[in-house]
Amino acid sequence: MKTLFSLHNARVEYCGRPVLNIGRLDLPPGHVYLLTGANGAGKSTLLRLLALLEKPTSGRVLFDGSDLRGRASGKGLRRQVTLVHQDPYLFSGTVERNLNFGLRQRGIRGPVATERVAHALETVGLAGFEKRRTNQLSGGERRRVALARALVLEPRVLLLDEPDANLDVASAAAFENAVIAYATVGRTVIMASHDPGLAGRLGAVELRLIDGQLCDSVNAIQPPITPNRGRLQYAHQF
Repeated sequence: MKTLFSLHNARVEYCGRPVLNIGRLDLPPGHVYLLTGANGAGKSTLLRLLALLEKPTSGRVLFDGSDLRGRASGKGLRRQVTLVHQDPYLFSGTVERNLNFGLRQRGIRGPVATERVAHALETVGLAGFEKRRTNQLSGGERRRVALARALVLEPRVLLLDEPDANLDVASAAAFENAVIAYATVGRTVIMASHDPGLAGRLGAVELRLIDGQLCDSVNAIQPPITPNRGRLQYAHQF
């Protein structure tokens, strides 16, 4: 089975204190993975490693078979992975400006950009929000715009750091629908959450962290489970 991410004795220390220690973890593509565990268990640290934004203190993290150690530039690889933080920063101005920023950095403009922006906003339940100013958005809407800003780039891997924390019902449902829609087209989604029922609703593979270590083996990952969409709203096809 093809492996998208592979961690080998990956250890992260801050000021000499170990915060993550994973002996072996192989993640095939095309799944939804849910990182669970208490605060301080290492979920955000693991997401930063997988986002290729941080290197382990020791050990190796491979993405699609490539190890960033010793590489002059990992820009090409990093553009395939996008991380959305729990409290994302939005630029001032319009929602459209926020979504177009990353597209312009990749040389995508004109009708193609317009279509992708509209599609991403529809996916998160915010169709028609292009001209809405970010300072007029609610907290849940701001997080959904941040998710749309990631989706519009169409990364191979979408990483989400507790995107459902303290969300209203509509925003939480929109997030879950967007994750399901993105995964159904063969993309990989890895998210951290404290919601114990989320794995079942998303058909996700759960990865539980305790004190920086995985408590279960996930090397024999089966095909994705069909998600339970029973309580979801705003269903869209990405």
